[in-house]
Amino acid sequence: MERPHYKIAVIPGDGIGAEVVREGLKVLEVACKAEGVSYETVSFDIGGERYLRTGETLPDSVLDELRNFDAIYFGAIGHPDVPPGILERGILLKLRFALDLFVNLRPVKLYPGVETPLKEKTPEDIDFVVVRENTEDVYALEGTSFQHGTENEVAIQPAIYTRRGTERVIRYAFELAVRRAKERGKPAKVTLVDKANVMTVGHGLWRRVFSEVAKEYPNVETEALYVDAAAMEFVLHPERFQVVVTTNLFGDILTDLGAAIQGGIGIAPSGNIHPGKVSMFEPVHGSAPTIAGKGLACPLAAILTAALMMEHLGETKVAQRIEEAVAKALQTGKIRSLEAGKMGLSTQEAGDLVASLV
Repeated sequence: MERPHYKIAVIPGDGIGAEVVREGLKVLEVACKAEGVSYETVSFDIGGERYLRTGETLPDSVLDELRNFDAIYFGAIGHPDVPPGILERGILLKLRFALDLFVNLRPVKLYPGVETPLKEKTPEDIDFVVVRENTEDVYALEGTSFQHGTENEVAIQPAIYTRRGTERVIRYAFELAVRRAKERGKPAKVTLVDKANVMTVGHGLWRRVFSEVAKEYPNVETEALYVDAAAMEFVLHPERFQVVVTTNLFGDILTDLGAAIQGGIGIAPSGNIHPGKVSMFEPVHGSAPTIAGKGLACPLAAILTAALMMEHLGETKVAQRIEEAVAKALQTGKIRSLEAGKMGLSTQEAGDLVASLV
């Protein structure tokens, strides 16, 4: 059977985005050649510079083009000359909502050779995935205020949860748990994180749907934690987690805590996924404009993001090659830190090192 030829849209974005994406593509090329995987890339000029030049964020014509790709490889968004919120809502959130990327997938994995701030925890203890609902909650609505700027100001920031949106992301988490358990030879487990004791309506829906879906997976262990307890457990007992499923807002917060315990955002990839449709993959770090163009950014998150993208496309051998190369690079001792400017290597040198080990 003829193997597929993939079309990948590349959006370097702002700041260090272009630098880290370049290294990710370098490693991707080597890994795909080794496994005989065929693909092509098309770059799109989307970001702060385009907005300042034209006033456009993400034109509908470009969005329509992106629908025809197999995946989107994204760098970073954020420009110091553009007010906060314009690029985030006009590009990232527009992509998530328009393409219905309802899963935000965040692996939390400690690699050998990487320091964690958690005392005595090892790579065996920190290896789980957070499945964050990606299209609802407080991010889906604008909110409003009355008597703005006065002592009587009232601000309203509503959240929305639908049964359809809740059920599909919970079901995705259970299916992921089953696959991971099979790959690792371990029992499957899904942890729901919410605040159902206070947010009794919206998160009560999450609890009910979680319980209903769980009945379809009798061999999957389940538990439910309030978000404050879950935050503590991320730090105290990360080994208890395998797949965590949670709301958009709580997932946004908890996944950055997850990045911290795996060694920092310099090694944290993410996927914005709609199974079976075009999905977007991006490192979780920002555009870091103060260090852009200086070769100081750590490209490992972007490289692992490329691996996550290929895994999503079904090219598991390519993904495995990339991830193993990153692990080998970290164990050489040549990458002294994952913090920008402290790696001991330039962005390009770090990418070259990983590419040499694929």
